[in-house]
Amino acid sequence: MSVTRYQRQVEEWLVACFPATVARDRNERTHRFLEEALELAQANGCTREQAGALVDYVYGRPEGRPELEVGGVMVTLASLCSASGIDMQDAGDAELRRNWERIDTIRQKQASKPPGSPLPE
Repeated sequence: MSVTRYQRQVEEWLVACFPATVARDRNERTHRFLEEALELAQANGCTREQAGALVDYVYGRPEGRPELEVGGVMVTLASLCSASGIDMQDAGDAELRRNWERIDTIRQKQASKPPGSPLPE
């Protein structure tokens, strides 16, 4: 598998910040992705009701294939960034720099959450 420079940088941060059991846990990474996606939707004015309707819609359909859904996420994120006047790469680089500066805080938050819970705290 070939990965982008940014993906490698994120992997380096994950390994530096978390034990391997957390950094490589697919469920944990899925929950954190969903949390961030919901926060982005909320920041752009999506209501709880709209988000709930979309959850019902998605879970009422057949399950997709992760590699195809990643492509869909990338295309729709790039188009949302364009519509919002946000440089996607700059935003990602800035957040990764911020995460490096907050490793202790992030570790404490991770340590305080119930094991196996999708909730961050």
